[in-house]
Amino acid sequence: MPVLLNLRTVSPFMEGVLQRTLKPRLALRHLSPRGSSSSPPTASRPPVGPRSQKLHTGGDGPEPSPSAAPDRLPFSRITRGDLHFFRKTLPGRVVTEPDLLESSNVDWLKSVRGSSEVMLRPRTTEEVSQILKYCNGRNLAVNPQGGNTGLVGGSVPVYDEVILSTALMNKILAFDGVSGVLTCQAGCVLENLSQYLEGRGYIMPLDLGAKGSCHIGGNVATNAGGLRLLRYGSLHGNVLGLEAVLADGRVLECLATLRKDNTGYDLKQLFIGSEGTLGVITAVSLCPGKPKSVNVVLLGCETFEQLLKTFQLCRCMLGEILSAYEFLDGECMKLLNTHLKLPNPIADCPFYVVMETSGSNQTHDGEKLHSFLEEALASSLVTDGTVATEESKMKALWSMRERVPEALTHEGVTYKYDVSLPVEQIYQLVSAMREHLGGRARSVVGYGHVGDGNLHLNVTAPADDPALLAAIEPFVFEWTASRQGSISAEHGLGLKKRNYIYYSKSSQAVALMAQVKAMLDPKGILNPYKTLPDRLK
Repeated sequence: MPVLLNLRTVSPFMEGVLQRTLKPRLALRHLSPRGSSSSPPTASRPPVGPRSQKLHTGGDGPEPSPSAAPDRLPFSRITRGDLHFFRKTLPGRVVTEPDLLESSNVDWLKSVRGSSEVMLRPRTTEEVSQILKYCNGRNLAVNPQGGNTGLVGGSVPVYDEVILSTALMNKILAFDGVSGVLTCQAGCVLENLSQYLEGRGYIMPLDLGAKGSCHIGGNVATNAGGLRLLRYGSLHGNVLGLEAVLADGRVLECLATLRKDNTGYDLKQLFIGSEGTLGVITAVSLCPGKPKSVNVVLLGCETFEQLLKTFQLCRCMLGEILSAYEFLDGECMKLLNTHLKLPNPIADCPFYVVMETSGSNQTHDGEKLHSFLEEALASSLVTDGTVATEESKMKALWSMRERVPEALTHEGVTYKYDVSLPVEQIYQLVSAMREHLGGRARSVVGYGHVGDGNLHLNVTAPADDPALLAAIEPFVFEWTASRQGSISAEHGLGLKKRNYIYYSKSSQAVALMAQVKAMLDPKGILNPYKTLPDRLK
């Protein structure tokens, strides 16, 4: 008979954290759809709850949404003594000015607002260690923050947590031109790493729309998937090692550069996807790919079934050179045309595919791609398409997929969902949501990664609409769970999705996660209110 770990091993503080229940909150501070500025509160004035404390409007009246923020936990508040220590430790790198803190207190979607009064900008692992050791001793909550491009409220404070920014930890520490292993600090911007490697004949195994501002440490902390997962796999496989600072300031040095190391537990995997709740990632080593030949293709299909059959055909005919197979529906293309003035380079279709091949021989790859396109057109799976081999034209085709989130921002408020499903069912969720909502939403669109079954479902409205949100959630999660899918394929859980974790994980698994959290961060200071649910089952 299996023996479960005893939850009584959790410290009294963490037990209170993990067993607390949500309470209705009526005094809410909302942001306008465009966002609004508000100075962080002073130490004498308790912070008001964030905008994420929404209410669902049900048949029996308002009730708290599971995505709402819980009550503030009994962490200490910043004092003059704390600021003195921080300024002594980080001379010239302690930010307390309200206008400079504004952007770090609000998430990219402008849907969550914190009220932090201080942001710390360390340059070294040792400085991070000193900060966390001090904060742990003072019982100060800490919010690790990279590029602040997250979509589930995981990268910004919920209340007045100390923001620990990795922006100045942006050095490339080493690169081995033979093995292709790159070691860098966590604050390196993904696009900068890509440009550094391109000049050396390599490429980052990760690529995503936010690459111009997201940090590699944040990518690893959230296990970001991106556009190339089909070819290179997830970060769980690409990260060879990492360095992390634990809540009490201890430095866990697992910065290996070996591709194979089978000596005991692979501890780095705990931190990949942990969303900053177990430790602060300060450096990573990873292994990029090395393609010499790249082609990008935009195709149009009349039905999603044809799109899937095209995927089966290209996997069969292109094999090892297929690196990406992305899709967007016709509604997404209309948004690109309308809001971003991006012209559709092929005939209008209900569905579009952005495909990429990457290999080592342009002639060989071109021949395989030509054969595939001939077959796809001859069998009427594809109605139109275009191929790009020049860098500028390839970027133009990729913009058809990468800039959909930008186009959606012009629609008002966007409710975003990132799920994974059996590949043949991913667009069924879009159709089911449109039928379920009827005319209550401005638009319901779908795009994502066909190669790994990852759908990005987006529902837009002119302004915040609690009744619409109540209609979407938990319907979207129930539908996904009924198909044995995951409610978060790559964005994580953060603040917004933490209480929906049981749609994808068993109670035993969540209880074990809570115990790992309690062991590594017994006071719960690291990114509180995120990832784990408010109540264990």
